[in-house]
Amino acid sequence: MRSLKPARFSRPAAVLTAVLALAVTASPLTGTAQAHEAVTGSLVFAGDPGEYISGGQSYALTPESTDLFDVTGPSGESGAGAVVVTPEGERWALGMSAPYGQKLQEGVTYTNARSWPEARPEDPQLQFSGDRYCESGTGSFTVSHIVYGPYGYIREIDATFERTCTGATLPVRGELHARMPEPPPVLTVDVGLNPTGTVDGRTGEITVGGTVTCNKTAYVTFNVSANQTQKKAAATGSHENLIVPCQPGAPVPWTTSFPSNIDPTATFQPGAATLNTYSTTDDRDYPATVTRYDTTALTLTKS
Repeated sequence: MRSLKPARFSRPAAVLTAVLALAVTASPLTGTAQAHEAVTGSLVFAGDPGEYISGGQSYALTPESTDLFDVTGPSGESGAGAVVVTPEGERWALGMSAPYGQKLQEGVTYTNARSWPEARPEDPQLQFSGDRYCESGTGSFTVSHIVYGPYGYIREIDATFERTCTGATLPVRGELHARMPEPPPVLTVDVGLNPTGTVDGRTGEITVGGTVTCNKTAYVTFNVSANQTQKKAAATGSHENLIVPCQPGAPVPWTTSFPSNIDPTATFQPGAATLNTYSTTDDRDYPATVTRYDTTALTLTKS
């Protein structure tokens, strides 16, 4: 049994990017996939002498003995997989998924699993590869235990698999076991708009603002607009792509200034107006974006 236990070191971003690209190319999981490093677990596999993928050897890889041991899961809970990199630079990628449109079922043995891209929508998909890779093949897998968190975050998984390259007779057989850290919280964003603003009587430029509150670090992108109906005309202006760094713990204030710049027929004046924001915030831990539309009655006073 081959067990690798050298000292761990920081993994270069380029290596991580290349490995994840390999995993997605080898066996794409339906829906946006995310990867998180396992706390405990193992990827154990072996093949008889002459088996191509394993080289006829046995492996026992763990988070402690490797430089990367990431478990991947799509947001639709349709599959699971792992990407493992050894200190020697060997890369192993496992991907398992249910037929298209189905969630992965615990305790079900999926037979006649094929590899992407030859798999049909009704086929389960299975791919296992390392430095030695065969694109086509068939096999089977069973996920005996799996617990999902938000957006397909895999908290626990136990699975077995068997795959044979096309034209070969010897399969590679393996097991994946992993326990993950507590999943990060899902991003929440709250926006508050100040009901008062100022207007420069000389230029007609207004200054408006508000606050944004997040439960974890994020960057909020605002499109801010205001409109004012006057007796004989209307003033409308905006500031697009205002980026506000948001830190948890307290509301973060923001302000912006702009004139009437959208087909203006008048400049802003002191008085009643309407303030609108459209904001988007990407969740850095999950494939999710928080989108908000907020509006408030606005009173403009002369600055």
